[in-house]
Amino acid sequence: MAALFAGKTYWLVGASEGLGRSLALKLAGAGARLCLSARSEDRLQDLAAEIGGDTVVAPLDARDTDSVAAAFETLPRLDGVIYNAGVYEPTSAQDWDADAVEAMCDINFTGAARVMGEAVPALVRQGNGHIVIVGSLAAFGGLPGAIGYAASKAGAASLAECIRVDLPAPDFNVQLMNPGFIKTRLTDKNDFDMPHLMTPDEAANYVFKAMQGTRFRTSFPPAFARRFRLAGLFPDWLYFKLVR
Repeated sequence: MAALFAGKTYWLVGASEGLGRSLALKLAGAGARLCLSARSEDRLQDLAAEIGGDTVVAPLDARDTDSVAAAFETLPRLDGVIYNAGVYEPTSAQDWDADAVEAMCDINFTGAARVMGEAVPALVRQGNGHIVIVGSLAAFGGLPGAIGYAASKAGAASLAECIRVDLPAPDFNVQLMNPGFIKTRLTDKNDFDMPHLMTPDEAANYVFKAMQGTRFRTSFPPAFARRFRLAGLFPDWLYFKLVR
């Protein structure tokens, strides 16, 4: 199945570390040509050197429309786009950090809209494409200390759903990936227990496998994801009591 990627060109935004970096290596190993974007050009260049071949490096700031557009102009014809860029800062309503909340909304959700605003019209013009947005299990409902993060990931999930409705299969494969906790510098900020904590490579395995199919929503790891889906069936009063 990995042969599906051979000869295909993917724009991976948020490729410099963590899940994005691991996924880039898996896609390259399956024969895909990668266009790598993130804010850190140095880390992108290091990854491109490790991948080799004709890997394209296109640094961008997902918060800046002009930066996204300029990066897109340097890319070859695309077969797919993956939006994996994201930021996280633990923030509660009691200790609202306006700058952190704005940054999470601007990168996790609006950044996805900026990137899709460049890539999707190009894919529509050519009549086909693979579109992947990395969301989060946090998007399933409100969580303590997740002001900004959960809301922005819920927005990204809705964005993926809307694209999926407008661009039906089989010409377009639109997918939403909802990971749980991944061991990165972002989750290192947490001071609470993180069930089913995954390494970036473990998380990339889930995404890579899901990308070989056509299922819209993939939430993982499965055992942890089931808890979120079950909680979504509870009445509001019980849900809020439990998550507190």
